[in-house]
Amino acid sequence: MTMPEITEKLLIAKKAKGLSFADLEQTIGRDEVWIAALFYRQASASEEEATKLLTALGLSSDLSAELTAPSVKGLGPVVPTDPLIYRFYEIMQVYGMPMKEVIHEKFGDGIMSAIDFTLDIEKIEDPKGDRVLVTLNGKFLPYRKW
Repeated sequence: MTMPEITEKLLIAKKAKGLSFADLEQTIGRDEVWIAALFYRQASASEEEATKLLTALGLSSDLSAELTAPSVKGLGPVVPTDPLIYRFYEIMQVYGMPMKEVIHEKFGDGIMSAIDFTLDIEKIEDPKGDRVLVTLNGKFLPYRKW
């Protein structure tokens, strides 16, 4: 996957400052996952958010226009090659239809919004090996009939 130039600049500055996305969450007032999505240009910042981020990272305000421009979602190969991202793809291959059926059974015919949506990632300590808890929380949108 080729990264946008701004992504590389942001990641280099974040590393140089020794900051985590959780640190930036405290500075910007947005969730760490949303901030990571902004780094990869999968989200757009307000002027205020861009200014706070660029100040925290010690980067030029010239980059603000790029951070506030509408994002282009879903860049990358159809089948991801990064092992961690591929596992999510694999999860959807195996559990996608079962998830769809259970959602339809509980809610009716419709989809989960990816716009009215939050994503949280937590680390769960476990003596057998730490666990990753991923919570996808989207509004249910029923299909309209017309």
